Amino acid sequence: MTDAPVTLALPIAERAAALAFYRDALGLEPFGEPGSDGIPEPLRFAVNEGLTLMLIPTGGFGWVIGDREVAEPWACECLLSLDAQDAAAVDAAVERARAAGAEVVAGPTQQPWGYTGTFADLDGHLWAVVAPA
Repeated sequence: MTDAPVTLALPIAERAAALAFYRDALGLEPFGEPGSDGIPEPLRFAVNEGLTLMLIPTGGFGWVIGDREVAEPWACECLLSLDAQDAAAVDAAVERARAAGAEVVAGPTQQPWGYTGTFADLDGHLWAVVAPA
């Protein structure tokens, strides 16, 4: 099972805004058949060969998780990380995210584990961009 592909599902407020953010800020391209709004349904992005990101409107996300409540946008229970080649790539990625509407929560800086910057996407999900130390 360790070689099986993984799908990471995140709740979102608005499909068109999420599509634009993930395409423009992270350079991800959606795939799948378009829904009535012209956006693939479900809204999915291939992050790499083994990871797919699926963005689900909050109402639908609540249906998927059953009796649990969907967390408020400010409540982040995980940190998603993207690798970058070097500090310049981290700076550029964080700036693209900021320009696309992200909140930069930790500006790019050198840490013991690498050069990193962290931002919250339009729905409050935290993303770190990290280059090797």
